[in-house]
Amino acid sequence: MNNSVESSTGGNCNLEADFQYYLFPVVYSIVFILGLTGNVLALCLLTKKMKKASPSYVYITNLAVVDIVYCCTLPFRIYYHIKKNDWPFGDIMCRITGTLYFASIYLSVAFHSFICLDRYIAVVHPRRYIRMRNTHFSKLGTVLVWAFSLIIMLSLVFSGSLSSTFKNNTIACFENFDPETLSKRIAVYNIVALLFGFIIPFTIIIVFYPLAAKKIAQLNRSAFTEKALTMIRAILVISILCFVPYHVTYFFHFLSRLQLIENCAFSSFLYKFRRVTMALASLNSCLDPLIYYFATTHFKLRYSRKRSIQQVINLRRRTKSVQQKSEP
Repeated sequence: MNNSVESSTGGNCNLEADFQYYLFPVVYSIVFILGLTGNVLALCLLTKKMKKASPSYVYITNLAVVDIVYCCTLPFRIYYHIKKNDWPFGDIMCRITGTLYFASIYLSVAFHSFICLDRYIAVVHPRRYIRMRNTHFSKLGTVLVWAFSLIIMLSLVFSGSLSSTFKNNTIACFENFDPETLSKRIAVYNIVALLFGFIIPFTIIIVFYPLAAKKIAQLNRSAFTEKALTMIRAILVISILCFVPYHVTYFFHFLSRLQLIENCAFSSFLYKFRRVTMALASLNSCLDPLIYYFATTHFKLRYSRKRSIQQVINLRRRTKSVQQKSEP
């Protein structure tokens, strides 16, 4: 069986996606050039402003680091797909690059949710946000995310081979696992990644975006509130475009591989569409610099920002005072 063909649950359905040999090299090459350039430049700019950084600066800087790590894994994936999914770099490199490739996707979603939550607090609870700026809450949250991710990544890397050798001596890396390996070993990591790497962070994004938008609609619009809302909106668009199709498709593909879905036509569609969504997910590294742009423009106006926060506080005080006077 060639590694471009994945056996279905019953072995009677072959899943093929030959277009991936052209799609991935083209898309990944574009993402590697634009994503690496944009994120390295953004990281250089951001680190110059880290002395008295706000929580969002901490999250955005870490997001840039994640994107750079992701882009550095792409040359291996490009060559792998050019060789028609035949991995030539050995099992150890497959474990390292494959784990970093997929872990970076989930870390991106996590830091997107942190930035969204940070902007929500800045707009809706400005006094609390000012107090939080003087704490190490953001750094602690970042360390916990990295520590949790590192534990998962190391356990996956050291748990055994992540490559599969086929009868024609081609080697698949981090895909096309046999049913036993998938169900007894990989399934646990997939469930953890789906829950903590997508469902919880994305729920935060879709919950706090409308709450922030509603609060801004009740206040006098300012440069601060507008930029905060724009940043959250950009995160929401990136998440819906890059991450939602990928995770929804992979969820059903995963069920199919576990033999919980036994429909050849549907499995074939999922296998092909998953390749498309993987390419879409990679575009995240090119789009994240938009968030950095809003952030750097935002922080160039630091004085205006602090004044805007104080304006929000004063407005809320005046509103509360008027409400108290109007009460009988």
